[in-house]
Amino acid sequence: MKQKQNGKTMNVAFLIYDQVEALDLTGPLDVFVKANVIHPESYNCFTVGKTGEAVYMEANTMAITPTYDLHTAPRPDMIVIPGANPDQVMKYLQNDDFQETVMGWIKDHYNNGTTIFTICTGSMHLSRTGILDHYEITTHSMLLDGLEQHNPKSIVKRNVRFVDQGRLITTAGITAGIDAALYLVGKHYGTEMTDTIVKLFEYQQKGLSV
Repeated sequence: MKQKQNGKTMNVAFLIYDQVEALDLTGPLDVFVKANVIHPESYNCFTVGKTGEAVYMEANTMAITPTYDLHTAPRPDMIVIPGANPDQVMKYLQNDDFQETVMGWIKDHYNNGTTIFTICTGSMHLSRTGILDHYEITTHSMLLDGLEQHNPKSIVKRNVRFVDQGRLITTAGITAGIDAALYLVGKHYGTEMTDTIVKLFEYQQKGLSV
């Protein structure tokens, strides 16, 4: 799965929304940013919000203004969906407007070939889209039972850092997003680039299971 075949830069859209978990977003984002520094024009990373208005990270500690809204964003090759506190995620799951607009945008792109990469509880956001059906999936340990209840057609994996199902990658809690992002960079460009990023991060990876 070499994404830069024929010199193509991969558009990676990071979804942001109110109360998004900070490290879910910034950890994987920085992996792809560092990859782009090492291998210029490999990834074009940007944030996408429902609108162009700023949203707050968890606990209202930081406001983020998206690079694009749903209507102006470039066509993504991959959409990264970070999670949030489980209570917040469940509120979004019951929010018809969020499901119809934001999740509808994601589903449309998925149906047209875009890869979906969820971090932590971000996988729960997809429970009403049908995207998770018939796939092996995972999430933060606190929400595994809930993910299973809301996705009876899926196989929920426990005690794994992430699950790669081709165009659907889901991860366990928070730091697992960094592991999966490193894995994807290695899949796209080889382990030498991954090893370089790990050194730049001074990151001690846990034993990975896919």
